[in-house]
Amino acid sequence: MPDTHPTKDRMLAGIGLMLAAMLAFSLNDTLGKWLVGTYGVAQLLLIRSIAASLMLAPAIHRTGFATIFRPQRPWIHALRAFCSVTETALFYWAVVYLPLADTVAFYLASPIFVTILAVVFLKEKVGWRRWSAILVGFVGVLIALKPTGEGLGWPALIAISGSFIFAASNVLTRRLAGENEVTLVSWQVMGAVIFGLAVAPFRWTTPTFADFLGLSLLGIVATFAHMGVNRSLRYAPAAVVVPYQYSLIVWAMIFGYAFFGDWPANNVLIGSAIIVAAGLYIFLREQIRSRETS
Repeated sequence: MPDTHPTKDRMLAGIGLMLAAMLAFSLNDTLGKWLVGTYGVAQLLLIRSIAASLMLAPAIHRTGFATIFRPQRPWIHALRAFCSVTETALFYWAVVYLPLADTVAFYLASPIFVTILAVVFLKEKVGWRRWSAILVGFVGVLIALKPTGEGLGWPALIAISGSFIFAASNVLTRRLAGENEVTLVSWQVMGAVIFGLAVAPFRWTTPTFADFLGLSLLGIVATFAHMGVNRSLRYAPAAVVVPYQYSLIVWAMIFGYAFFGDWPANNVLIGSAIIVAAGLYIFLREQIRSRETS
């Protein structure tokens, strides 16, 4: 079961795991953007999920099939798997049309949704300082997206929808924080396999050997990243660790420029700086609060 009052060490461990998971996701996003121009979203999810399933097979065997696929709250697992598959598909769909940094900037609205959902459904307490910092971060997102609304085309709406569903997935992960970690990842992977099998045949492109390896690598890296997120949410409240997903924008700018020659516009840079500053403030505020209560 998750700690009701996590210690400072567990809080810091949760934050560190979230940051590491975001780096892994960023590497996956970069490779996925490279591949999704040639292969459909469903095909990408199918091949990467099959690779992830093979990697998870020994852990599934050790844990036990019944333990994993007959959990106590199967409907929550199923809903979480649906949210995970949907937000991933929406992200890769959006990144076909938007630069990597822009897509990630839209996704950075997710912590705002997480905070609201965590307060409503998880009864987590969020002080006014963290609320203020998260709202400041959201202002940064708005600046990154252009305050005039010029960036709000349908690809941006796809990304924003994915952002909300990603937030819901994080909150559901918190609800299942006491569950076996292999169970959590397995349901996500199996959900993606089912989606891929149902949709991929309608747009199938036979991959080259190199691309097949790349598509498979997506599954391996994503599995480790999901494990990091799941463990992070077991160590600390969602409203604390989820804002560190803001680090995605830093990696998106670096990788977007390095691999696609996309350098963010000034408004994206300014907005991203505000977002990162807000995330750092939340981290520092949590340290101070931990010392005050220790």
